Amino acid sequence: MVAKINVGSSLYGALAYNGEKINEGQGRLLATHKIFDEGTGRLDIRRAAEDFARYLPEQVRTLKPVVHISLNPHPDDCLTDTELTAIAEEYLARLGYGGQPYAIFKHEDIDRHHLHIVTLCVDETGRKIGDSFIHRRSKNITRALEQQYGLHTAERKRQTQAEPLRAVDAVAGDVKRPVGNVLKGISGRYKFQTLGEYRALLSLYNLTVEECRGEVRGREYRGFVYSVTDDRSEKIGTPLKASRFGKRYGYEAFERWCAASKEQIKERKLGDMTKATAMAASRRTKDRAEFIALLKAKGVDVVLRETDTGRIYGATFIDHRTGCVLNGSRLGKELSANALQTHFEPPHPGIPVSISLPLSDTPDTGQQVQTPFDDDTIAGGWGLFTAEGGATDAEEQAFMREMQRRKKKRMKRQNNPFFSQFNTHLYEAEQRGRYVVTS
Repeated sequence: MVAKINVGSSLYGALAYNGEKINEGQGRLLATHKIFDEGTGRLDIRRAAEDFARYLPEQVRTLKPVVHISLNPHPDDCLTDTELTAIAEEYLARLGYGGQPYAIFKHEDIDRHHLHIVTLCVDETGRKIGDSFIHRRSKNITRALEQQYGLHTAERKRQTQAEPLRAVDAVAGDVKRPVGNVLKGISGRYKFQTLGEYRALLSLYNLTVEECRGEVRGREYRGFVYSVTDDRSEKIGTPLKASRFGKRYGYEAFERWCAASKEQIKERKLGDMTKATAMAASRRTKDRAEFIALLKAKGVDVVLRETDTGRIYGATFIDHRTGCVLNGSRLGKELSANALQTHFEPPHPGIPVSISLPLSDTPDTGQQVQTPFDDDTIAGGWGLFTAEGGATDAEEQAFMREMQRRKKKRMKRQNNPFFSQFNTHLYEAEQRGRYVVTS
């Protein structure tokens, strides 16, 4: 059972809303207290207003003394008028309004029959009845009544993974409502720590966000602008300011949420499950499409950012099980953009591969003998870490600098006379059909 409580100042308005409906045959008056009831199921709105007014002394200082409550049982609960009246009266008594003047109405204008109650939150002396934590107390009361009367729970359904959000379709017309639905659906449900991670999450629903800065009347401000994107992540249509959807989707709320998410992810170690799932998928396949499919089957989406040449320069994992959005580098070097690029990169044709095979005149002792190619040479020759493609990831640029440092070191070694003589000796040994193994 769901209860909604509204407080207002118009007594006649609340009575007229309910009285006109039941007088038109769309409901009936079930019970009253301290208010005249002719027993016909109808209401004399004017007389009822006069009866209520007698309990509002002139010295009342409360600006909103009228309480209008709706009680909504589950549609599967088949209750008689007597049972509905008993539930409503017990609800009022537990809430603290049992001794107040009130009128209980049953609405039948829709298939789901429900109750409306009009009462006062001030007593006959003009003192306001305590309403501290009234909504929390109301929820506890409805739960207790559900158990007492064997009713179905009628809590609002929270959006779960079984009810996925829909991507925004820009062609459908007005996009404000679908954009708002997406923002509302992900708000408070996912945890992210940077604007990039937030963008990755929005990209699943054909959305993106940009930060805008400006100055108004000498004061600097920062805000968000949301845009719909196509299948190529290109912005289309007119951008929408965050203010059109509410403060909770603006820049300040975003900063607060990032700080809170960081603490939760660290304390609860929410990234561990995501990392374990991603590592298991990487061990099973080196195919990019299969890797993405394996993770998706486990409830994890992967957003890969690529250059025009198809090189990965960013990777974000969105775990719908834990609600965490994490860049690959947060999960470890094995899942960073550079590592994934290397993992998915096939060997280039014509590139020598380091192998270990015994020569014809070398006895098979079970030990492997290295070829003249070392790992650094092979890695550099594949051309996987060159600066082409316009990569902008900081981690990738650092790795490229490391590769250049290794190349300079190799060049320095090659120019050393000692290594030059060693290479000559090794070549002569190969010509004789054997390796020289040094300890």
